[in-house]
Amino acid sequence: MWSSSVVRRVVLTLALASFSLAGSTIHVPSTSTVKESVLPPRGWAQHNRPHPDHKIELRIGLPQPNFHILEEHLYEISDPFHERYGQHLSKEEVEELVAPHPESIDSVTAWLASHGFQEADLERSPAKDWVYLTVPVSVAEKLLDTTYYVWKHVESGDEFVRTTSYSLPDHLHAHIDVIQPTTMFARFKGMKTTIHSVEDAVKEFQPPKLDSSLNADAHVPVDPTCNTTITISCLQQLYNAVGYTPSANINNSIGITGYLEQFANIQDLQSFYTEQRPDALNTSFNFVSVKGGINSQNLSEAGAEANLDVQFAFGLSFPIKSTFWSTAGRPPFKPDATEPENSNEPYNDWLDFVLAQEEIPLVISTSYGEAEQTVPKNYARRACNGFAQLGARGVSLFFSSGDGGVGDGESDPALQQCFTNDGRNVTKFMPSFPAGCPFVTAVGGTVNVPEIAVDFSGGGFSDYWSQPKYQQNAVNAYLKKLPEGLYKGLFNPGGRAFPDVAAQGLRFRIWLNGVPRSIGGTSASSPTFAGIVALLNDARLKKGQPPLGFLNPLIYSKGGDGFNDIVFGNNPGCGTPGFNATKGWDPVTGLGTPNFKKLKDLLT
Repeated sequence: MWSSSVVRRVVLTLALASFSLAGSTIHVPSTSTVKESVLPPRGWAQHNRPHPDHKIELRIGLPQPNFHILEEHLYEISDPFHERYGQHLSKEEVEELVAPHPESIDSVTAWLASHGFQEADLERSPAKDWVYLTVPVSVAEKLLDTTYYVWKHVESGDEFVRTTSYSLPDHLHAHIDVIQPTTMFARFKGMKTTIHSVEDAVKEFQPPKLDSSLNADAHVPVDPTCNTTITISCLQQLYNAVGYTPSANINNSIGITGYLEQFANIQDLQSFYTEQRPDALNTSFNFVSVKGGINSQNLSEAGAEANLDVQFAFGLSFPIKSTFWSTAGRPPFKPDATEPENSNEPYNDWLDFVLAQEEIPLVISTSYGEAEQTVPKNYARRACNGFAQLGARGVSLFFSSGDGGVGDGESDPALQQCFTNDGRNVTKFMPSFPAGCPFVTAVGGTVNVPEIAVDFSGGGFSDYWSQPKYQQNAVNAYLKKLPEGLYKGLFNPGGRAFPDVAAQGLRFRIWLNGVPRSIGGTSASSPTFAGIVALLNDARLKKGQPPLGFLNPLIYSKGGDGFNDIVFGNNPGCGTPGFNATKGWDPVTGLGTPNFKKLKDLLT
């Protein structure tokens, strides 16, 4: 195991090798050049100029010159065959490995000071790799030598204050990775396909009984009602977790992220527990506000996404300690107002917040995302690096893989909307973000008993990240099965492939606004899988073993036999039938759905 002092020495040695500070001086040249430029994105229309006093919170990302060392640590401590497996890093060790070089800090600070900003005007992340500055639009335009406009998303009506290009003094290009909000047009939406009316959910029903004999080896039939209604009991039977009792007293934990004013209602949770998890009745979760996020308990404001995530993740893992974060910010907003009503980047607000905490839940599920191409590559990479930091600290991160199949979910070529936003308008499969980040575990969807792939299950290959070593054997085996030339040019066969795993994604019975409803989407699959992993952490912690942390190197190797392979179904989109589920890994259901008892035997 590398001690904190060893980590510090390695970082210092490489930092000194990379930079020579002897006699260095910081100067401010007079010339500026474009740092980042994008074409007007498809589906967005430029409108009027925003009020000059409208506030923007600029996020300035400084380079992380030693991130590659953090990545090496992450893969070593996540590899079950490495001697360092499970030896997760501390918050302080991670921060040292992502800290920018002092020259970058000094250069950016001097540049801001030249525009009249003092240290008291700035906020910095604990590692000092981000600088935050709230300024009027008029000031941001001078700082970045750009012009902001109000842009409107034609389909939804969402409005953002954005620019398509910004510039920096030449000497700063090496000291700043990215500045946002500038060129980012991602809308970051919830991953749910359907929410049915009250009449579509049986108002009164008897949940299937928890009979451990029903699913002793995960191959016998589960209760037939699970083909029409998914409950906690159905998931326990399907995934071979019937009869397992986790502990509330071993420092285990699970968390759910909430955005876009999606509130998790406690009254609905109690109704859900009464019906499906009576031993959890009168218990709740720990609520944490991020940047002023609230969790309104007005029953009429309960969120379908938040209720789904909380009820099933916490219902499956009860009585493990649970946390629900609510992060402020959602479109639409009023771009003519002077106050910053919405930065439109709530996801990274959450990431910044949680990285600054000493203690973080060991398992976290997120059911939100966006098409990868709508997130500027530099910004997406920085967010992905943040996920790696959480993984290095022993956190397992799960993201819904998306609900559009290989793109828009449309199999009719005449109706497909999968076009690149680089000005070419070329038809192409649309990978999802954050699901395509190699440092997270992406969860696809299944349906029915026996399980098949649900047709909206997002999956494919990233255009931003190359294929990580941990999945190459599994993915290449799949690619060899594809007919020669199939979908040539529509996807990147060398990209990070997703999803990694899958779980049920349709007909989940939740309580919403005081009544039962049926809901579906990979937004149901991710919290389900997260709940199972929280149980696995329980089994490990009881034996004095560390939590699982970043899961992918493990599941693609030692844990591979702990999954139910899904071999039927496909994920249409972009005017095509999409990819097929097949034996082994596939870009619809990944490695398959979890078999808890098999995984527990393999991993403890």
